[in-house]
Amino acid sequence: MIEIFTDGASSGNPGPGGFGVILKSGNHYKEISAGYRKTTNNRMELMAVIVGLESIKKPGQEVIIYSDSKYVIDAVEKRWLNGWVSKGFAGKKNKDLWLRFLDVYKLHKVKFKWVKGHAGHPENERCDELAVAASQKRESLAADVVFEAESQRSSLL
Repeated sequence: MIEIFTDGASSGNPGPGGFGVILKSGNHYKEISAGYRKTTNNRMELMAVIVGLESIKKPGQEVIIYSDSKYVIDAVEKRWLNGWVSKGFAGKKNKDLWLRFLDVYKLHKVKFKWVKGHAGHPENERCDELAVAASQKRESLAADVVFEAESQRSSLL
């Protein structure tokens, strides 16, 4: 069993953002984080889940993902994502990340557990610290390329 704890953060929506991930399995423990110069909170919440799943080396693992993101959990658990896919993501945001999520999600047996954010859950609090710290590394923030391109395109219309 692999446990993945995730959180995303954005200062402004859009604005600088980051994600934090903790992976735990037996005695193994790993933290991952990264920051982006212009993104959204929902993108970072979803990116945390994606990166966590992509970090698993062997397919077919039983995974529990702990997240405070209703956006991510409800999209999967309430099968909204299935509808978005069948309609080609018409009118929906973050298609690039959802497609990336689906590619890695299907490799494992994944269950989601919602945790209340900022409520003292140790791993959720740590993931929030990682996400916020990553978003504040101004000199080394990566480009959220698809989001920035889509933002630029919509501002020109």
